[in-house]
Amino acid sequence: MKLLRRTLPVLIVLLSVAAAAQQATTLNKPQIEERITKLMEQMSLDEKVGQLNQYRSLKDPSDLKPITEGSIGSLMETGADKTNALQRVAMQKSRMKIPILFGHDVIHGFRTIFPIPLAQASSWDPAQVESDSAIAAKEAASAGVRWTFAPMVDIARDPRWGRISEGSGEDPYLGAALAAARVRGFQGTDLSDPNKIAACAKHFAAYGAAEGGRDYNLADVSIKTLRDIYLPPFQAAQLSGVATFMASFNDLNGVPSTANRFLLDETLRKEWRFQGFTVSDWDSVRELMLHSVAATPEEAAYKAIIARTDMDMKGDIYINHLAELVMSAKVPMWIVDDSARRVLRIKFLLGLFDNPYVDPAREKATLLAPDHLAAARTSAQKSIVLLKNDNNLLPLPKTGKRVALIGPLADDKANMLGDWIADGKADDAVTVLAGFREKLGPDAQITHVKGASILGDTPQADIDAAVTAAKNSDVAVLVLGETATMTGEAASRAYLDLPGKQQQLLEAVHATGVPVVLVVMSGRPLTITWAQNNVNAIVYAWFLGTQSGHALADVLFGDVNPSAKLPVTFPRTIGQVPLYYNYLQSGRPNAPKGDTMGYIDETIAPLYPFGFGLSYTTYQYSNLRVANSKLPVNGQTKVLIDIRNTGQRAGDEIAQLFVRVMSGSTSRPVRELRGFRRVTLAPGEIKTVEFTLSGAKLGAHNFEGVYVVDPGAMEVWVGPNSAEGQSAKMELVR
Repeated sequence: MKLLRRTLPVLIVLLSVAAAAQQATTLNKPQIEERITKLMEQMSLDEKVGQLNQYRSLKDPSDLKPITEGSIGSLMETGADKTNALQRVAMQKSRMKIPILFGHDVIHGFRTIFPIPLAQASSWDPAQVESDSAIAAKEAASAGVRWTFAPMVDIARDPRWGRISEGSGEDPYLGAALAAARVRGFQGTDLSDPNKIAACAKHFAAYGAAEGGRDYNLADVSIKTLRDIYLPPFQAAQLSGVATFMASFNDLNGVPSTANRFLLDETLRKEWRFQGFTVSDWDSVRELMLHSVAATPEEAAYKAIIARTDMDMKGDIYINHLAELVMSAKVPMWIVDDSARRVLRIKFLLGLFDNPYVDPAREKATLLAPDHLAAARTSAQKSIVLLKNDNNLLPLPKTGKRVALIGPLADDKANMLGDWIADGKADDAVTVLAGFREKLGPDAQITHVKGASILGDTPQADIDAAVTAAKNSDVAVLVLGETATMTGEAASRAYLDLPGKQQQLLEAVHATGVPVVLVVMSGRPLTITWAQNNVNAIVYAWFLGTQSGHALADVLFGDVNPSAKLPVTFPRTIGQVPLYYNYLQSGRPNAPKGDTMGYIDETIAPLYPFGFGLSYTTYQYSNLRVANSKLPVNGQTKVLIDIRNTGQRAGDEIAQLFVRVMSGSTSRPVRELRGFRRVTLAPGEIKTVEFTLSGAKLGAHNFEGVYVVDPGAMEVWVGPNSAEGQSAKMELVR
């Protein structure tokens, strides 16, 4: 792919250059650059290549030669004692005394596990997400880990893809806001802070567009879609100073990302002026041979390093072949020098040369600290989405009711945590049953029955026992969903219904006539259409982490009023997938036989729209107004709306601003998120919520990759989700 020049409006250019310059200043400090230059003048070619080599761990723990010979730049080890021991070898016995950079998948917590990223995105709360990431960084750093392979900022429009659980959903605006928040949380303002770690924006790029929702599969997207949908969260991470990028596994438009010069060199380095380093995904340099773009390991090494993949994760390809490629003049020496300099830059910025060790006493005092657990509980509370609540069944009373707590996930510690749990331990997790018992006290009338298995057989006797428990109770709370292993990497699903015999269990308990509260734990949207049509209340809990049971009890029994909103559209059936709110309208949306974008046997409407989420109170939106209905393309205007709490409880509402540009040089989505605000309201209280809308940010890329802001008619909406709200007409003018 060739570099596509972007003719941006002057305002966008100035903002981008200023932000890029700020990021470059953060990662490119003169005093550090001098130290790097002096160090590299003394390094051999093999030692430079060694900095570009990462292993999971030493192949033979008793053989320390790879460290003493300078053949390892990074290891994936954790624990203060273990990392200190390995670091001492590097700092005391290697020739150049270059510290090892210890990395780990710190995705949603280290030992204290927070909700999975998709659940955190349901909070629509960048400050909360930043705080969660800061705690994860503090715990990881105390254990010697100074680099995380996070945040994952892939936009995902297909819930069949298992790794949708690791990102922030389907929207580039929300995804960009949360990508920046996670980078700030992990890195802070000074990477040398011993409580901070280097972040890694992954997977670059369009990994979430995997065809068919099948992990590792190709992504074939237009330049326009790449620029408008998939790249904004990555650029937000870069402008926030992210230290590293990870190339994705997938083939993008015919070139695997690990060997994709358009992505790694032309876009990331030249256009975005990125100063950190890039790393391959697990063994993906070697996998260039499977992609049929390299015939030999030598060719794989050549294509990856020329494309500017700086570090080889796990593959042994660079360490075995890169020096030879340089000596044979196939790879210029300056490329290896530049890659080694980038790796050393991050090590210096982290302060590893001056402070390579960690204090084991700090590790013990930091992991699972009380304030960390309290923060995890708050984060989980904000991540729980109320989807249905007929006749105000929720919140449940704390006394006087017999509760049947049913389901395979009701008392399952391991599956509370979700996938990618770093050093998290199942024993630390609070189950729903434990949360209920602590909330209701020793006299609570709770009957717990598993009822069904998620994986494996479910005897009819187990379902019968659940039915009996429900009949002898006043309310049945069913905790159903997926196991943690059914989401994440290599966990794509062809069906999105409740696995196993959980649906039969749900229907059998519903048939008793006892009020049913369905709690769904999952890493993706599931097709729970039957439940929406039949059960009394539905709570989507995702995987909430260490404090799952406490947070769910807080919400279900009314100590916390839910406020979360869906960051992804929920389909009614798998046949609607991919389904997302910001689609392009067809030319025949209302043909005689119905919507030609739809189906003859199902509506195109989702089960739950993007941004949807209920509360124990109600809100009324009114009096939408725009300060200037004619918005200059280089100007700003205010959009204001009044929101009133019309219920009996205090609550937080997340107001969402959407726009539609009605005419221009390219087709535009029916709605595009351009702002969101959280507002706290007492019963009966009215507040005015204000948004700032910038004309320069209302453009889009054309099919040549050029960013264009077209003057013309547009419409704005403000409401509680992407399908509701008040609207007003506007016009973009020159």
